[in-house]
Order: sequence, then C-alpha cells, then structure tokens
Amino acid sequence: MQQAFPITAKHNVLRAEAGSKSPNAHPLKIAVLFSGGEAPGGHNVLVGLLDALQEIHPQSRLFGFLNGSEGLLSGQSKHLLREEITLVRNQGGFELIGSGRKKIETKAEFVQALRGVQELDLDGLVIVGGDDSNTNAAMLAEYFSKEKCKTCVIGVPKTIDGDVKNPYVATPFGFDTACKVYSELIGNLAKDALTTRKYTHFIRLMGRSASHIALECALSTQPNCTLIGEEVAAANKTLKQIGEEVTQLVMKRGEAGKNYGVILIPEGLVEFIPEMKLLIEELNRLVAEQSTISVTEVLPQLSKKSASCYSALPKTIQEELLLNRDSHGNVHVSSIETELLLIELVRMNVASRQKKFQGNFTPMHHFFGYEGRGSYPSNFDCNYCTALGKAAAHMIDQRLSGYLCAIHDLAQAPTEWQLFAIPLPRLMHRELRKGKMTSVVRKTLVDLSGSAFQNFQAKRANWSIEDHYLFPGPMQFYGDPCLTDCGPRSISLSR
Repeated sequence: MQQAFPITAKHNVLRAEAGSKSPNAHPLKIAVLFSGGEAPGGHNVLVGLLDALQEIHPQSRLFGFLNGSEGLLSGQSKHLLREEITLVRNQGGFELIGSGRKKIETKAEFVQALRGVQELDLDGLVIVGGDDSNTNAAMLAEYFSKEKCKTCVIGVPKTIDGDVKNPYVATPFGFDTACKVYSELIGNLAKDALTTRKYTHFIRLMGRSASHIALECALSTQPNCTLIGEEVAAANKTLKQIGEEVTQLVMKRGEAGKNYGVILIPEGLVEFIPEMKLLIEELNRLVAEQSTISVTEVLPQLSKKSASCYSALPKTIQEELLLNRDSHGNVHVSSIETELLLIELVRMNVASRQKKFQGNFTPMHHFFGYEGRGSYPSNFDCNYCTALGKAAAHMIDQRLSGYLCAIHDLAQAPTEWQLFAIPLPRLMHRELRKGKMTSVVRKTLVDLSGSAFQNFQAKRANWSIEDHYLFPGPMQFYGDPCLTDCGPRSISLSR
C-alpha cells in the first residue's frame, strides 16, 4: 500500500490514553456524511460527534453533507444543531442528512471534494460507511494531505452485513441490531413450525459478500440447517450437492415424523458455489458483449461445465440470470431468490424418491433484509455509535487523518471499551475492479477456524433433527443489562 498511499501508509496503530486532553484551545468545525445503505445507530454517531466537539470547545460546530458524497461534491450541507440531533437520538434511519452510494473516483471529483471541505473551512470530515466508503475515506485523506489541506479524514465502520471486520474492528455498527431483528423473526417462524408441524421455512438473509448474519442468527436461534457460503466454497460444493444435503435433512426429519423445519440461507450463497461463480462470470462477459441474449442463444456460448450447471437450473432462474442486471451490467446476485432455487431442487429430489419418502414437504419461503436496516438500534449499537462518534471527534482534534475508528473489548461494559485509531491502508488489499487492479478495503469473510463458527459447528448436528430452537423475541431496551446491552454472540464467543 506504500505506493498507493505514500503519506498515510506510514501511520502506526494508535491507542487512546485515558484522560488525554485536547491540544487545541480553539473551536473545531467538522462535517459528517453517511455513505451506502442505512444501518441502525447512525444518528448516534452524530450525538457522539457533537458531545465530543462541545467538550473540546463549546463553540465547535458540526455540519452534515446531504445525501452522502453527492452533498460533498455539490457543496450541499447543513449546520447540525443540538435540538434536531436530540430528536433522532436512539432512532433508526439516516434521514436527518440522508445517504448516498456515489463514489469519488475521477480527478475532477477529488478537486470538487477538496473545494467542498475548503469552502466550509473544515478541520475534519467523518465518513460513515462500509468497505467502499472507507476506501474513499482513505483516498480522500491521502489526496487532502498531498494538497496540504488541513481537513483530516476519519472513517467509521458501518454495515449490517458484518464484513468490515478484522483484528482491529470486532464488528461494524448496525450488525447487532439487524441480527437481533432477524433472529426475532426466525424465532417466530420456528414457533410456528413447532405449532403447525407442517411447514419447512426457507429463510434468505441479507449479506451478499459474507455469511456473518446467517452465522450470528444461527447462534441466536438454533435452526435445523444453516448454509454458510464460506464453508460451501472451502469444500468446493456443487449446487446439486447442496440440494442433496438439504433433501436428506428434509427426509430424515420426515422419517422422524417432523414434516417441518427452519433453514437459513445467506443472500450471496450462489456466489460461493464455485460452479455458479464460474457461470456468473461467463454470463457477465457474454451479456456485456451482447446487449440482449436468450436462454437458447447463451447455452452454446458457455463452457461445458457452465452449460451443464445452467441447464440444471429451473427455467425461472435461468431467465433471471440473463435479465436481472445491476448498474454495472452484471448479474444482480442479491436479487436471486436462492430460497426458491433450493426449494425447487428439494422438491424435484423428493418427487424422484416418492417411494422412499413417506413424509410431506410443504415449503414456505422468506427474505429478511430491509426490516433489519430500518429498525430502532439495539442498546449495544446506541452505545457503540455514540462512542464511535466521540472517538472520531477526538481523533480529528489530535490532527489524525486516514484512520478508521476501532473499539476493542466490546464484550465488556462500555466503561471498559478501548479506543484505537487504525490506519486505513492497513485494512486494504489489491482487488480486480472494472478490469483493473485497485486498492480497496478488504471485505472480511466468516473465519471457519474462528470461535464463533467452531461453536456453531459443534452444535449444528444436534439442531438438525432434534428441535433446539431459541425464541429471542423482540429487542429489550429496559431491564437486566446482561439481556438488554449485550452485543453479537460472535463477539462474546471470541473472548
């Protein structure tokens, strides 16, 4: 990273010292922007920023760029006052200043961004977002430093997917809340399954690039089956093998008189299946070369392996892979209804073994996504976001730039949390983007040797046939702190 970030790559990991005092006797002006999809707790980052700013100097001011990077580039901002921030404290959403998915990429856009912070005479810019957003934060910090701009740039880790996670960052904010919301819904369906004893619920969970949500929800609800994309990729499993494993589970439960169950599926499962990943890569290339192409036209142009995989898919999925594209013209993987694909595979397998299978297979399908993004934040995320906001303000006060806020010991009480400043280039690697190698913050996948997965692995066999469902119920905001304030189980298991 030294070549791409010659200034900020030299920074060291820093740990905050308790009781350290502000080196400045003058007010600070800081602006914040939200980037990417919403995550519960974002408004508390604003609370923490403003609290810390006024502790540093009562006349310090906080601004918000409207609608993410678009506001930075167009100079659209608002002065954030205590009264309006108080109204959204502990509330979900990003509506106070909005968010956006615009990436700052061209030379002209970097010049615009520089102009945007200079016009407000900012001491600091706080970028709240996931891997792409913090990649932008790293690039802006480097560019501002090169241009001798006084504006420090600090990143705050946010994404419900949980994939901004590394030895320095235990979890991004929003992950805990989303998993608690999904776990309540999964527990409700498990209760329904036990009561009606006739439905098998296939539940697709948000999280395209990693299976952190599926794993966390499995630990919280103990379903009969949870597919982990990283495990599928490591074992080089085919779609047919996955379908067969789920079929065997359904048949064994049917033999035990249990014609019901709960199955969790990560949103991005298909991209972890090697043969499907190869197929998607080939389809992306073909569709880029040919604006319109039919199922019959595409088959002869695929490799033998991909053609075989494509032919085995239900017709609806075949058409979806060709017609449903994202803004870059690639297969819109997150919109593929993987739960319906698995249901169809199991249905076909069961039909072919009707003599062996004496039970009933009545599947129900669900997708849990935006319900988790728009929730009120958990107590953990409220505390975490407030602490991240305060940390960002103090890092700017210390004239740090090109760092990500990180808080350790999150399984402890908030009074025991430890603040670290992590140079963003340390979290980056080289990755192929739009045909060229680019420096980006690395997405972190589920660690199959980690304590959270190993705990799940040790118990999953007992959960498959026996019913050990947990029913978390709605989030608790009042009561015993061990119930109301605890964070993700995956963090507590790592202690």
